Amino acid sequence: MDQTDEIYRIAGAAMEVHRELRNGLLEPPYQDALEIELGLRGIPFVREEQVTTFYKGRPLRSTYRPDFVCFGDVVVELKALQSITSVEEAQILNYLRITEHRRGVLINFGAKSLQHRRYVLGPEVGAHSSAGIADRAPAPSPSNNSC
Repeated sequence: MDQTDEIYRIAGAAMEVHRELRNGLLEPPYQDALEIELGLRGIPFVREEQVTTFYKGRPLRSTYRPDFVCFGDVVVELKALQSITSVEEAQILNYLRITEHRRGVLINFGAKSLQHRRYVLGPEVGAHSSAGIADRAPAPSPSNNSC
């Protein structure tokens, strides 16, 4: 399966959840519904798997739990906000570095229309580097999709 197809399948599942639940709820119901929808669509995922974070090579007590990791390497982070800001974008980019996964999807159920943005860490970027971050190749900035 093409990597772009995997992202579209995740986005399609999120669209179905948004179509059913609409906007206006807090994050947990969307997480629960997306878990069901991913399962119904046969999309492999792990929900809230604990990821150890490091500082100068030493593990921190604080851990990160991505909302979902789909297809073994796509970090899926959910929000229920009026709109996605640079704060949420920085958060998912940091999550990609922490998990050492290259692909991520930020999904916002809080807006009237579902918002989702895809992110890819370039192959030249180290797992803990902040340089070279771009959207899906070859576009230079995050895609902003509203459905």
